[in-house]
Amino acid sequence: MRPNGRHTAGASQLSPLRMWAICLLLLSAAAMSPTTAKAAPSQAAATTHVYLLRGVLNIFSLGLDTIGARLEAQGIPVTVANFVSWSSLADEAAANYKAGRVKTIVLVGHSSGATALPDMIAKLNQLGVPVKLAIGLDSVFKTRLSTGAERYINIYIGDGPGEPVRAANGLRGKLDNVDVRGSGVGHITIDKNEAIQRRVIAEIDAAIARSRGPAGPVAEPRAPRAAHSAAAVAPARN
Repeated sequence: MRPNGRHTAGASQLSPLRMWAICLLLLSAAAMSPTTAKAAPSQAAATTHVYLLRGVLNIFSLGLDTIGARLEAQGIPVTVANFVSWSSLADEAAANYKAGRVKTIVLVGHSSGATALPDMIAKLNQLGVPVKLAIGLDSVFKTRLSTGAERYINIYIGDGPGEPVRAANGLRGKLDNVDVRGSGVGHITIDKNEAIQRRVIAEIDAAIARSRGPAGPVAEPRAPRAAHSAAAVAPARN
C-alpha cells in the first residue's frame, strides 16, 4: 500500500481504451519484427517465368526440380517439364508475354532439354517474344543456335557427350560455351552439382536484375566466346 492508504493500480484496473492501445502497439511491433516479416518478391521477379526442360525419360534431370524449388523460394515462378513439350511451352510463354503477365522469359535445359532450347528460342522469336536468358547443361547432338536469346550459356563437359553450341551466321545475342571438364561432374550429374546449380541461379538472378532497367538493344552479330575453364563454374568466394 502507498502511504496514503490507496493501492497501486494493477493491469486489471486499466481502462478498456488503454488495454486496446497496448494490444495494438504489441501487434504492430510483431508485424514489423525482422524475424517474422517475410519480404515480398520484387516486381521483376514476379513478372519473370523460368522454363526448365528435363531430358529423356524425366528421370535423369531431377536436379532441375531442385533449381526450380530454389527459384520458387525466391518468388520466381517456374515450370518444369520434359523437353518434348518445348513447342507448347513456347505457345504458353508467348501468350503470357503478350497479355502482359510475363515480361522476362528464361529457359534452362539439361541434356536433350538443352538441345531443344534453340528450337524453343526460334519459335518464341518468330512469335515476337524475346528470351532474356537461356542456359543449357551438357547439350548433345551438335546443337546449333540460329536465332538468339539476349544471352545463351552452354555449360558442357568437353570430354563427355556434351558439345559446344555452334552459332549460325548472323546470330544476334551473346553466346558463351563453358567447358567444365575436370570438375568431377558427369552428364547425368551436371544438373545436380551444387556449384553448377548456384551458377545457374546466379545467372538467372543477374538477368532479372538487368530486366529492371531499360531494355538495351540486341547485341550485334559476333563470334562466340572461347570456352572457359572449369574454374569459371564455381562462384567466387568472399
